[in-house]
Amino acid sequence: MPDKDSDALIQKGIAAIEDGNTLVALLHFEKAARFDPSPVALSYLGYCMARENRQMQKALSLCTNALQADPHKPLYYLNLGRVYLLAGEKGKAIKTFRKGLKQGRSPQIIEELKALGLRGTPTILSLSRNNPLNKYLGLLLERLGLR
Repeated sequence: MPDKDSDALIQKGIAAIEDGNTLVALLHFEKAARFDPSPVALSYLGYCMARENRQMQKALSLCTNALQADPHKPLYYLNLGRVYLLAGEKGKAIKTFRKGLKQGRSPQIIEELKALGLRGTPTILSLSRNNPLNKYLGLLLERLGLR
């Protein structure tokens, strides 16, 4: 199968993901990876496998391999971070997204980080964030709508 057909499958898969249909995207990326295992196809395949089949170990492996092949593309960090989120590893996902932003500006990564939310500043700056006084005072002020 020529590269052109593999590229077309990848584009169809990306369009399916943007439409929210990761099952169809999974089929496109599986076919594309079979004929041309490019880092792009492997990265997206990993994300789709995690999302649809819950095969986290294989998904992490595929995304990590794609990232190692070309560590300067934010897209690979995006997909790896999404897999970490699906695996319940929020801290690793945030670190991965931030590393991806260092490689280049990606609106998709920014959207993922916004969806995760930002932590507010500690209520009492001189105390650590984990201090019980800071924690409960912050919760109280949040409930009262003062924060």
